[in-house]
Formats: sequence, structure tokens, C-alpha cells
Amino acid sequence: MRGILAGLSAALLIACAPCSQAGPAPQSKLALPPEAYAAIEKIYSFDLDGGLEIARHFEQAHPEHPLGYLLEAESLWWKIWCTSAEFKYGMNDAHRRPKLPSDQHFIDLAQKISSLAEDQLKSHESAEMHFYAGMGQAMAARLYGLRFETRNTARAGVRAREHFIRAVTLDPQLADADLGLGLYNYYIDTLSSMTRVLRFFMGIPGGSKQEGIRQLEHAIAHGQMTPDVARFYLALDLHRFDQQYERALKVIEPLVAKYPSNPLFQLSLGDLYAKLGRKDRASVCYRAAANLKIEDPQCYERVQMLARESLAALNVTSTSQSH
Repeated sequence: MRGILAGLSAALLIACAPCSQAGPAPQSKLALPPEAYAAIEKIYSFDLDGGLEIARHFEQAHPEHPLGYLLEAESLWWKIWCTSAEFKYGMNDAHRRPKLPSDQHFIDLAQKISSLAEDQLKSHESAEMHFYAGMGQAMAARLYGLRFETRNTARAGVRAREHFIRAVTLDPQLADADLGLGLYNYYIDTLSSMTRVLRFFMGIPGGSKQEGIRQLEHAIAHGQMTPDVARFYLALDLHRFDQQYERALKVIEPLVAKYPSNPLFQLSLGDLYAKLGRKDRASVCYRAAANLKIEDPQCYERVQMLARESLAALNVTSTSQSH
């Protein structure tokens, strides 16, 4: 039953938008300021404190805009993911997290993102603000899902879906929405037969894995905020569900090349090399992850543990450098 609820939670989390229409029309783009790109660069380079600093400066300068709070939540999310990750089934992944008092700030941020966007929607409706309102709800659902709080995940996921549907209705070419849509289509098509029965009675629409992959690739190619995270999750899912290790490797290699200082990306690349029997390359990635500078002490200790366990699975001794 726990696996069923987890599957439904993941599906509700990513049920964010209706099918976007592919075509020759120009791709719409979110109106992102330079600070947003700078924060995203720092976040995925795993300078999470640096990303957090930019986000909070933006919040101070634009306290009524949801973007700064969304960037802050994204910075905090990767700390949560890092400290929740485990090495299981030959891969490093975040499976479950207990409910911790420190999580409340993340939930408060998610609620603020949505409430600020909804306040602006009362005076002027726009695809952009529906996107932010949906992202706030999706952020909350993301954490609830990791904590196996199924009802909260479902509630936040349904609200997110409503906002994303309206955003894509107003702007069908909003490529960033394909992140949520692609994950939804992919995950729904991987659910067990028993979970599919529950999905039917709950009224959750079906999906196509191949369409989901196409939409994730579309987000990678044309999104403004989502290309890096879409690439990470596509590689993770091709590994986790389809065992398409070579294909997943091609997806994640550019991400590691772009952000070599991200230990989570290094670990995921190492996992794929290990599954393909390339132990020497896997060992290089695991050691690289262990030797990276990580400011957060809990995340640092978790990465050290993950690297040791990953190397042990290769029958290789860990040698990390302290910092």
C-alpha cells in the first residue's frame, strides 16, 4: 500500500498542465531578470548559499513578486534532496524523509509563492502568475510527497494542476510547463496495475511515457527555468524505471559537464557508469563527488556516506579529501 500511495503522490505532484501543442510557432518565454539566471547558475553549481543570497536580495527589492521566493525554495530543495538521499538498488536517490521542524520554512515559502501570485491574478490575469501560483503549490507537494503525506500531496497537486492548466490555456507555448506535463505523462504510464485502478477511481487522467519523454526534451530545449532540472529527472527516470542506462547517460553527461561542482549530478553519472560496467569511470565520479566542497555540513556528511557506499558496491575503497 505504501508503494501505491507513493506512486499516486508522485502523479499528483506532477499533474501540472494539459498537453501542449507542438508546432512552428515561436516559443513563449518567462520574463526572467538577470538575477534569476545568476541564481539558477549558482543553485545547479551547488553553491546553494550563493543562490540563496541572490534570491533574498531579489525578495528585498521586489517583495511582492513570487520569483525571489521561488528561487529561495529551489535552493533549499536541493539541500533537502541531498540530506534525504540514499544509495539503494545501485543508485543514489531521495526516497523518503521524516517530518522535521526545519521543513516548515520551506512550506511557508511555497505558500507565499502561491499567495503572492494569486494576489496579482485578482487584478490582472496572466499565464506568468498562474505559472508561479502553480509552482508554489508544486513545491509544497514535492516535499509532502517525499514525506509520504499523501492527502497533503494530493491537495497541493490538484491546486497546482488548476493553475498550470490556466497558464497553458492563456499561453500554449509556455515551454516550462512541459516539465510538469512530461513528468506526469511519464510517471502515470509506469504505475502498477493496482495503482492504475485507484487512479481510475480518483479521476486522475492517463498518460503516455513516450509523450512524457518528448515533453521533457521540449522543456530541456526551450524552457527558461526548467531545462536543467528536466534533464536531471529525465536521466533519473530512464535509469530508475526503464533501465535505459546508455540513453540516460547521454542525457545527464551535458549536465555534469555544465555543473561539475554538483555532487548529486556526479553521483548520478557514476551510478550509470556502474550499471554499464564501467567501474573505473564510476569510481572517478564517486570520488569527485566526495572531494567537492559542500558548505552545508549535513549535506557534506551525506555525500561522503553516499560516495563510500557507492564505491563499496564497486568493491573500491573510498579516498576523500577533507575541506
